[in-house]
Amino acid sequence: MSTRADSCSAAPANMDNGGTGGKPRIKLADLLRQMREIEIDHDGKIYRLRLTQANKLILTA
Repeated sequence: MSTRADSCSAAPANMDNGGTGGKPRIKLADLLRQMREIEIDHDGKIYRLRLTQANKLILTA
């Protein structure tokens, strides 16, 4: 079982700080891994991140 502390302990290898402002950046292709939709668990609530046919992102609860 993963805890919240476990998931925040280290940055993924594919994170890049090369963008403006020094904020971590993850490529969408790395996040989705060839899928069009993923589920994100945030404090026990499930969100769905979906890439549409028009190449837009939709995040729903």
